[in-house]
Amino acid sequence: STNSCSSHVVKTMAKNTKTPAAKPASQPRAAKKSAAAKLEVGTRAKPAVAPSTPSRHLDVFPNPAPERDYVIQFQVPEFTCFCPLTKQPDFAHFTIDCIADKLCIELKSLKMYMWSYRDQGAFHEKVTNDILSDMVKAINPRFLRITAKWYVRGGIYTNVVVEHRKKGWKPAPKVELPQHNAETGLLG
Repeated sequence: STNSCSSHVVKTMAKNTKTPAAKPASQPRAAKKSAAAKLEVGTRAKPAVAPSTPSRHLDVFPNPAPERDYVIQFQVPEFTCFCPLTKQPDFAHFTIDCIADKLCIELKSLKMYMWSYRDQGAFHEKVTNDILSDMVKAINPRFLRITAKWYVRGGIYTNVVVEHRKKGWKPAPKVELPQHNAETGLLG
């Protein structure tokens, strides 16, 4: 509770703010400041079970609107794995575009799944294709595209784009809408 925490803080502060004994007048100023209240530093206890841990498990739930095609887009800006040859870290921004069929992937499990690659050594192409394969296996979507933009390594950026289309699925035709200039409310 707040009161017990406050009283602990007050007790700790009271314990550490004893009035210093009188010092001779010739003592330098810096020495007088060190007699002020001391900072207590502690460590937070490690929980018995971590609140979140990496996992290769993907949870799913029923698509709430299976009667229509709509895009679910996941942005994963902090993807990390490491190079299998140099053991140096690799970083990427993943964009995952999905048109679900009967199932959708639950967000937290996707986060833990992506996190599980942090300690894995794999080439950019393999990691991107493995993630696509696992997601297709989990939800069998109508369409899934993963765009992995790998940050610079040796002066070269790498982009890997992989796609899955469910057999027999045909996307609706693209709708072209008229383009209008942005209105600013200002007269020319």
